[in-house]
Amino acid sequence: MKNKIFKRKLYQELLDWKETDNGSTAILIKGARRVGKSTLVSQFAKQEYRSHIVIDFSKVSREVMHLFDDITDMDYIFNRLQIIYGTTLIPRNSVIVFDEVQKCPNARQAIKHLVADGRYDYIETGSLISIRKNVENIIIPSEEESVDLHPMDYEEFLWALEDYTTIEQLQQFFNSKKPLGNAIHRILMKDFRLYMLVGGMPQAVAKYLETKNLAQVDRVKRQIIKLYDSDFMKIDPSGDASAMFRAIPSELTRNSNRYQVTSATDGGRASRLTETLAAIGESMVVNFAYHANDPSVGMALHRDKTRFKMFLCDTGLFVTLAFWDKKFTDNVIYEKLLSNKLSADLGYVYENIVAQMLKAKGNELYYYTFPTEKGSHNYEIDFILLDGVKIIPIEVKSSGYKTHASLDAFCQKFSSRISRRYLIYTKDIMKESELLYLPVYMTPLIE
Repeated sequence: MKNKIFKRKLYQELLDWKETDNGSTAILIKGARRVGKSTLVSQFAKQEYRSHIVIDFSKVSREVMHLFDDITDMDYIFNRLQIIYGTTLIPRNSVIVFDEVQKCPNARQAIKHLVADGRYDYIETGSLISIRKNVENIIIPSEEESVDLHPMDYEEFLWALEDYTTIEQLQQFFNSKKPLGNAIHRILMKDFRLYMLVGGMPQAVAKYLETKNLAQVDRVKRQIIKLYDSDFMKIDPSGDASAMFRAIPSELTRNSNRYQVTSATDGGRASRLTETLAAIGESMVVNFAYHANDPSVGMALHRDKTRFKMFLCDTGLFVTLAFWDKKFTDNVIYEKLLSNKLSADLGYVYENIVAQMLKAKGNELYYYTFPTEKGSHNYEIDFILLDGVKIIPIEVKSSGYKTHASLDAFCQKFSSRISRRYLIYTKDIMKESELLYLPVYMTPLIE
């Protein structure tokens, strides 16, 4: 299947970098595998420069790999690259792309001197933990900026469907806090549920546009999941990383206030698996939400690294992983989501999509639990965002239920810290006193 070119928001960030830095820095695009890094960078190089060279370190010759072992003669390096790739490089109008740069640590280390040389621009892409493991013995260049590429967000998904107006219109309703009306809301929820099922992996989206067949899309997603699982086995041959990855749906189904590492790994503890958990997080395949022991602007300082929840970076992949052992025809979640008959025990799908959308906006994810007055159970705030010196608590419902005991108790307990509060659910937007009920498809509008 030929790579389809989709409009991505990171393209504008690359434009800003090119115009503002003007060769004074290189830029590293990080992201999970198959999120579209190489396609985006190749498109940018072709459209924004007079010439370019893409060095894919996952399949280069030994000569190219070893060109960066000795960078004392820049002219020789550039001459060899132009001959090997059959491209003429033009000073200040050409870019050299280091694709999968983690495969060649010396090339990444050379960035400092290549940037100082000043002739060309440099873009790097990298994925998975090998970025960190392969730089242990090199100097990371301070001239390197980094940005993250996530799976396609909801607006990018709509762009792929040639819908360029929905988000703009939703912004107006979000600002006015006025309901859209049942008819429009039902249409929007149907479209959004399709996004939840297909997901934002470019290959899956392309397959949907090509076939309009969710069974075909599911096959693509299974290939990506197998790729991730293989990667986790490579970085952690013990199998713990793979086991924790595959257990994400079942752990969320537990309705527990934390990911139970012991159950996922046959007795392992989070405190003993620090390196493995770091590898999982740095792969960007998983989004972590940490317990905020002190829900305030200092949450990053007081997070509990042994108390967390794990979400998949893409909810389309999450749906497939949740029913991994079933054939597509037996995967009830597709039918139930599309028909808006999702049962309560499948509500974790909504929690995953909210986590995905909040993360795509650049938020770090935190949650908070505390006991009720009687101590019989815990209140839980699903997500807490920062808003200047205040915080924004968010409760997620997988239905239209408007109960919010946890949110009320939290806002009373920390009243002086609250900026805004949201209940994200599946019904139309509604304002009630200080609480805004927000349809799940409006989550990306939270700033």
